[in-house]
Amino acid sequence: MQRSCLECGEKLVGREDKKFCSDYCRNAHHNKANRGEIAIIRAVNNQLRKNYKILQDLNPENKGKTSKSRLLEKGFSFNHITSIYTTKTGTVYYFVYDQGYLPLENEYYALVKRT
Repeated sequence: MQRSCLECGEKLVGREDKKFCSDYCRNAHHNKANRGEIAIIRAVNNQLRKNYKILQDLNPENKGKTSKSRLLEKGFSFNHITSIYTTKTGTVYYFVYDQGYLPLENEYYALVKRT
């Protein structure tokens, strides 16, 4: 039985369990197979990176305050965070890696950095 490359169809020579003729075909095959999943992961990671940069830029002193409108104006997404921290008193902080925010009154947010 003649075996052929799963990506390009070229005849395979060598090991019996070989599936691809080259590293290029193996990588191309797996990249195509994972394209949809990778796009979703890339989009989420890009937004997390953007959120982190926004919080970092607005919080150079590692403690500050900003408005919701300013965060939204810079492209911040409140749907993309990496963790939630609840204090013993029940205060809830939202974090993007080590940069965090605490909702205050009148659509303001306290900005913090976890150390």
